[in-house]
Amino acid sequence: MNANLKTALLTILTLSAFTVALIELSGVSRTALFNKLNLRENSANAATVTTVPESSKTIIKDRPKTSVKFDKDTFDFGVIKDGDLVEHTYKFRNTGANPLMIDDVIATCGCTIPSYTKTPIAPGQNGEIKISFNSKGKAGNVSKSITVISNADQDRIPLHFKATVK
Repeated sequence: MNANLKTALLTILTLSAFTVALIELSGVSRTALFNKLNLRENSANAATVTTVPESSKTIIKDRPKTSVKFDKDTFDFGVIKDGDLVEHTYKFRNTGANPLMIDDVIATCGCTIPSYTKTPIAPGQNGEIKISFNSKGKAGNVSKSITVISNADQDRIPLHFKATVK
């Protein structure tokens, strides 16, 4: 392979890597996700809802409201290694008079996978929302959130977690 071709290929590879890094660091992909889900970032770097999609309004408004109490709405994984897959379970109790129905749990990035109780939670009963966070490529201080969509008085409840990835 001649020197000019090697230089051209190396330049293309470098520009491609630079473009991908620029997109990830600029938050373009994150912004697109926030816009799709009608979310905005507040000063604490956590997702909050500005509007409820029309499809959810019909479902939520037709259900009797209830209340929910989470043991904790924030969790700190502490110091973890780059590439660690860590898990946490948020525990809650239905403190209202009607069954609690969770429609969805939305993570703000693909590095967080939520799973949750999909059956109605009777008044006085407990439920769980488990998250798995993949720290690969997330070096530094990380602050993420998930949003619980349900028939609770507050129909969208943000839960937060953080970690320091080394």
